[in-house]
Amino acid sequence: MKKLHTLCGSPPVQIRLWDGASAGPSSGEGIIEIRDRSALLRLLRQPEVAFGDLYSSGRLVVHGDLTQVLFHLMTAMGRGAGDAPGLLRWLWRNRPALGSNQAAARGNIHHHYDLGNDFYALWLDRAAMQYTCAYFESPDNTLEQAQLAKLEHVCRKLRLEPGQTVIEAGCGWGGLARYMARHYGVRVRAYNISREQLAFAREKAREEGLQDRVEYIEDDYRNISGHCDRFVSVGMLEHVGPRNYAALAEVMRRSLHPRGLGLIHSIGRNRPAPVNGWIQKRIFPGAYVPGIVELMRLFETGSFSVLDVENLRLHYARTLDHWLARFRAHRTEVVRRYDEPFARAWELYLAASSATFRSSGLQLFQVVFAPPGNNTLPNDRRDLYRQAATPKDA
Repeated sequence: MKKLHTLCGSPPVQIRLWDGASAGPSSGEGIIEIRDRSALLRLLRQPEVAFGDLYSSGRLVVHGDLTQVLFHLMTAMGRGAGDAPGLLRWLWRNRPALGSNQAAARGNIHHHYDLGNDFYALWLDRAAMQYTCAYFESPDNTLEQAQLAKLEHVCRKLRLEPGQTVIEAGCGWGGLARYMARHYGVRVRAYNISREQLAFAREKAREEGLQDRVEYIEDDYRNISGHCDRFVSVGMLEHVGPRNYAALAEVMRRSLHPRGLGLIHSIGRNRPAPVNGWIQKRIFPGAYVPGIVELMRLFETGSFSVLDVENLRLHYARTLDHWLARFRAHRTEVVRRYDEPFARAWELYLAASSATFRSSGLQLFQVVFAPPGNNTLPNDRRDLYRQAATPKDA
């Protein structure tokens, strides 16, 4: 047991077995209880996948605040990276998903996003159904205020003006497209391959009288056509993979006006690493989170000028805390619709994601870019912060 605790980086968390044997501080930040012998063996053979599967099935239980326990575990294991024996490091390795073709991409998106709009509506914001990082200008912002502030922050960075055309790659439930059209008077063509999300987005556009300014298109980003003044993608790059960055860069290059602007909003890392094996297998198949250098290669490939990079890492941790609290408030309904292992899996996914952002295992990058000959840019950023982005009435 002591050796297992040491392999985990000696976190301030106790590891306890089914027979009462334990290692780690009894007055620490929490307890990880492994409830049977075969669960322990699975955990030793393939910890990243096994931890999530065993937690989902109830054969591994966390006592204490789940997010905090995971944070301390991740922090300790990050400090001790490389300390495990060579054979274990080989067994425990994750294989990165470098990108999917169009058929595989549809299957991956269906697996995650087509679980049902009603499921996501239980715990996402009610203002715009945003499944991406919010922007908390103040600690007391509600989730609704912070998500609308994120949309406003993106629009300001794009310096939108009435009459412009915008292409959005990967539009989710369509909230950003409708916000841009309603508040900035632009025309938007938004692409997505999730039918559930597009059905929701189109209905909302009809309800809000925006169907003449927003067109939601069911197609892959690789098939984007036409030209635009602004190109934006929020939360889609994680599904693209480095193998397909050249294709995306070509789409952006041929679409964007020479004096245009673009923005990519994506989860990232400080250095390249595979996505957690359990997340890859059970939650987000085909996902890849780029290191900052890999992300910059996207713009390098398209010969773009990078104008601004902002990291909203802790904003995403706070966003996930809100999602987790709302998910737990509706947990009974989730179990009724799906089952207990499903609810436990998603609770773990949300808590682990928050912990990973807090431990700096994940970053959230917003990158503003432009074609290289664009010399019509403001000399400073004062226009972004001329007034608060957070609406008071959300």
